[in-house]
Amino acid sequence: MQSNKIKKILKKYKGVFDSLENYDKTKELSFQRKRIDITLSVATINKLNKLKESTGKPISQIIEEKI
Repeated sequence: MQSNKIKKILKKYKGVFDSLENYDKTKELSFQRKRIDITLSVATINKLNKLKESTGKPISQIIEEKI
């Protein structure tokens, strides 16, 4: 009876357990974010600002979606 409950919990929260296992190995969570500094041309920054205004999304989210 107990093993069935454990199996159900493991199946239901498999993603959480996988994330925690990965954290034990790397000390990073898959949903963590890190700040980086990059250098872009003025034209690229202007394009990103136009995209930001038209979509309402932050520039970082636009870049993440493109990558």
